[in-house]
Amino acid sequence: MADDKKSNSNLEPESVSVQILPNFLSSVKLKNRDLHGEIDRHRDVHGGKPGFSKEDSGEVRAGPEDVCSEGSSTGVAEPVHGGGEEGGGDGDVWRHDDLFAKTGVKAKDIGILIVNCSLFNPTPSLSAMVVNRYKLPGNVLSFNLGGIGCSTGLISIDLAKQVLQVHPNSYALVVSMENMTLNWYFGNNRSILVSNCLFRMGGAAILLSNRPSDRHRSKYLLLHTVRTHKGAEDKSYACVYQQEDESRHIGVALSKDLMAIAGEALKTNITTLGPLVLPMSEKLLFFTTLVSRKALKMNKIKSYIPDFKMAFEHFCIHSGGRAVLDEIEKNLELSDWHMEPSRMTLYRFGNTSSSSLWYELAYLEAKGRMKKGDRTWQIAFGSGFKCNSAVWRALKTIDPSREKKNPWMDEIHGFPVHVPKVAQIV
Repeated sequence: MADDKKSNSNLEPESVSVQILPNFLSSVKLKNRDLHGEIDRHRDVHGGKPGFSKEDSGEVRAGPEDVCSEGSSTGVAEPVHGGGEEGGGDGDVWRHDDLFAKTGVKAKDIGILIVNCSLFNPTPSLSAMVVNRYKLPGNVLSFNLGGIGCSTGLISIDLAKQVLQVHPNSYALVVSMENMTLNWYFGNNRSILVSNCLFRMGGAAILLSNRPSDRHRSKYLLLHTVRTHKGAEDKSYACVYQQEDESRHIGVALSKDLMAIAGEALKTNITTLGPLVLPMSEKLLFFTTLVSRKALKMNKIKSYIPDFKMAFEHFCIHSGGRAVLDEIEKNLELSDWHMEPSRMTLYRFGNTSSSSLWYELAYLEAKGRMKKGDRTWQIAFGSGFKCNSAVWRALKTIDPSREKKNPWMDEIHGFPVHVPKVAQIV
């Protein structure tokens, strides 16, 4: 399926179940490589300037989990947290058996499997590892997505949605994860070093179903998915780019134009999403401005950014970094309350790539904010450059006291925390 193909929003909405896998990431840690030792040696050589710590660099975190169902597609789940064990032995790795235990779904019932990891792509593939571990049936439709960046999670959801539309009474398991072990940058190029400071390992599992019998036990209904690809523009294509530095160290470079490009990609995305979710008053204002600028060539008229707070109660914005969140907050005119799940996820877990959106959803549940009927907008950005959206509606009020394995539950009383603004060093 083409990476840049947009989903057909006129089709019936898919009901989905979300479950975050605990400890899945331990399975892809390299047993024979002392990552901490290499980082320590790097700090000794370079005087500790890069600013990493042993605790931050090697820890494996997995997080939240949730559920959805109804309509032509359904599912189930709940948040689970697994801290990172050292060693990566098999016994520590596959604790996401909880997903099957909690939902009552057996591995042999999985008909569709989608695994995405942007930077770590071993052979056999990660999807093959899951098939082998759980002995999934030989006719399982297996997909392994790589190199697509932080927005791959929503691309996987959209792919699962489309496959479910032609395979009735099926379960789709989506695993979104990231592993930085092989892609830690050991050079001194500042545009590449910043990725070491932002990215962390994380993972989530999402169970989707289109079985009517699953409707009553699901948490969320997937209403829309919208995908935007700006790869045809050279500047957008190169703004997040894996390359070698002058010392032949490989890393992912982030362009200074990234914030502006993300803003433009978001505007393109909401041009498609807006008519699907906004109330009529906002649609009219948006359409009038669009016609004036495009058809009547009245370019002096400022683009109208709709008030999406009228369409959504909650926002889960990919925690790609402080600058990304600041840009989105400014463009969408969101409040600190709306930005809280994303900022606290960045503060607590870092940028866990495609899985970060599920940590944010778990934060909302742990805070007791998710009520029946609430609509949530997930926004993800990724290399290429892409901006993808997913819209969910809660099918029930989430009781935090029942979210025992939510990754936030042991410390949610301490959040939100104050994150000071970065002051320029003179």
